[in-house]
Amino acid sequence: MSRKIAVRMDDITPDMNWENFYFFQKLFREAKITPLLGIVPDNRDPKLSCGAPREDFYEVMKELEREGYCLAMHGLHHLYTTKSGGMFPLNDYSEFAKIPYEKQKEMLLLGKEKLKEHGIDTDIFMAPAHSYDKHTLRALKETGFTKITDGFGRAPYLDRGLTFYPISFLLSRSLKQKKGVTTLVLHANMLTEAEKERYAKIFREHGKNMISYSEYLKIEPVNRGILGRMAEYLLAKSKFILVRLKK
Repeated sequence: MSRKIAVRMDDITPDMNWENFYFFQKLFREAKITPLLGIVPDNRDPKLSCGAPREDFYEVMKELEREGYCLAMHGLHHLYTTKSGGMFPLNDYSEFAKIPYEKQKEMLLLGKEKLKEHGIDTDIFMAPAHSYDKHTLRALKETGFTKITDGFGRAPYLDRGLTFYPISFLLSRSLKQKKGVTTLVLHANMLTEAEKERYAKIFREHGKNMISYSEYLKIEPVNRGILGRMAEYLLAKSKFILVRLKK
């Protein structure tokens, strides 16, 4: 498969930075793609609150879904309560990793219920801080989730009864690779003008290689074994260390 890039947006809430959201939406339309949106069912993270919440938030989300956008559940409260990177340690904190299984299952069920109250039913999970553990994966299966947007690789893969849709290890490398498919991860809330210019350039130069997330979901996944899981863990840990050293 020639190089393809799907797009996901994290931290979607009624009180997000709508101006920046619309900035990206314009880029999506110009590239003729639709992304995956990670909706926080019950946001309690003050860092994600950028203004007054829109009362028509869920109507907007459902309209975007009708237009082809995919929707994921992005955690529950988006609060980091443990100091664990879990199985994919890009960070050293989590909303889910190191939480007991029954509690995680309860959190997932509550998040699903809150979304369903507003007419949104999804089987895609997006972990805050990319952090989850084996209990998360078990609880996801038990609560009706079949897909998770995380991991590293050049194609969707099957592991522990779930389908993983990888994100980019290094964006610069992903934009240059000749084969495979990956996910560009976007955070709109704290976007600077310099970052806007950078993303606008990426979409101009690589828009022809971008695909809608719904197309990504149709790609046949490959199986991943223990060696693949070990390599992924080491890559995530090395990226975590490199990022900290740069700071």
